[in-house]
Amino acid sequence: MKPNAALAAAAERSLAAEWLVLVRPRVGAMVFLVACLGALLARPHAAETASMLAAALCITAVAAAASIFNQVLERETDALMERTRARPLVTGRIQPRDALLAGSALGALGTLGLALGFNLLSALLAVATLVTYVAVYTPMKRVSTLNTVVGALPGAAPPLLGYVALAGETGPWAWVLFGVLFAWQFPHFMAIAWLYREDYARAGHQMLPALPGARGVAGSQALLYGLALVPVSLLPLLAGMAHAPYAAGALVCGLAYLAASLAFALREERRTARALVLVSLAYLPLFFASILFDLASTGMWSA
Repeated sequence: MKPNAALAAAAERSLAAEWLVLVRPRVGAMVFLVACLGALLARPHAAETASMLAAALCITAVAAAASIFNQVLERETDALMERTRARPLVTGRIQPRDALLAGSALGALGTLGLALGFNLLSALLAVATLVTYVAVYTPMKRVSTLNTVVGALPGAAPPLLGYVALAGETGPWAWVLFGVLFAWQFPHFMAIAWLYREDYARAGHQMLPALPGARGVAGSQALLYGLALVPVSLLPLLAGMAHAPYAAGALVCGLAYLAASLAFALREERRTARALVLVSLAYLPLFFASILFDLASTGMWSA
């Protein structure tokens, strides 16, 4: 969307729609689903749908708070980027004070919900995730390319939080899901950062594809983490936690993601970057479906 078109669209949004932009509903939906999956894997034999959904809602609230705080801190740099210049804090449709109040309320509700409704460990991990994203990752984007690694930590946390909320402790599945989401983010983000490298450079963000002389770096990073993702995703089979249906699904998904990463690494161009983004978006639901199918086919998932 061209800058003028983006601003015109923003001017026509209702106030409710502006708040939705602020909390990033698509990201929130993914957080909710992966938190549900983590909770399900913690208690696959128990009919605790209400508890699973409640934990996921709390975790999603914390994620929404992180999104709001991030946009408050980055509203000046967001104004420099075409893809973010129509955000409500940039256009002035929502004031920073109101955003801070809403973010604080969502963060407090989410963490208190986890602490009182589930356990203190899940609440503390949620707070650590929020602080890492807002106080470390967000300012680090202007300082070091390591921000991508730091940002991937809270990005991989939702299934771990969901698992801990229901189980009261971490477990092998929690760490596998954390590892899969951690590795998955790099090819996904490198492709996006390459597509918007001029935007990031204009805003002064230290993203690898936006740095001078960084040609080929985004592709090599995508390929490296695409390679790592395959064995990490197969760990449940090796550990006896999953079976053939899961292994088949995880392997097919991993190899498809790796192939898209390789194509991007061999030729960094708009076509391969867009293809990698599309494959990354297809990877997660298909990978998660392989987990659910494996649980159902082996009788471990009982409603």
